[in-house]
Amino acid sequence: MSTAKKTENKDTKSTKKKAKPAVKKTAASKAEKALTEANEALTAEKDKFLRLFAEFENYKKRTSKERIGLFKTAGQEVISSMLPVVDDFNRALTEAEKQENSADFEGFRLISNKLNETLKSKGLAAIEVNAGDAFDAEKHEAITQIPAGEDQSGKIIDVTEQGYQLGEKIIRYPKVVVGQ
Repeated sequence: MSTAKKTENKDTKSTKKKAKPAVKKTAASKAEKALTEANEALTAEKDKFLRLFAEFENYKKRTSKERIGLFKTAGQEVISSMLPVVDDFNRALTEAEKQENSADFEGFRLISNKLNETLKSKGLAAIEVNAGDAFDAEKHEAITQIPAGEDQSGKIIDVTEQGYQLGEKIIRYPKVVVGQ
């Protein structure tokens, strides 16, 4: 019996020894699993943070560009309302040059130049269009077409109203007569 007890004791000791490492392994695997889950959650949160940060940076850039654009064209309405006055000045100057007493209109010329320079300093620029240039529907406004020779077909015959741009934006297209 003593050998049987010794054998039993050895068996129970060996099962006891085997049971302890199994408990340690399950605890270790649970800890590893929890660590893996925590690392995945951390990675997901870092990704969310980076995306949110990038979105915020894009928002700041976009609003900054919009603000700059707004300041550039803030006076667009006022300048647009001044364009008929500039046109009247130009017509009057053209007629004054035809008169014999053109020296009488010197003050008028000075006022016109001052107005033009002030508008130019605010970003207003005349769009250069000449008779004989090719007609471009994106840059010109055709008010009529007249019959013309083969060499004048699709070209500008006359400019009836000057066009203007404020910065990069066209605020009034030049009105032209196009040859047909």
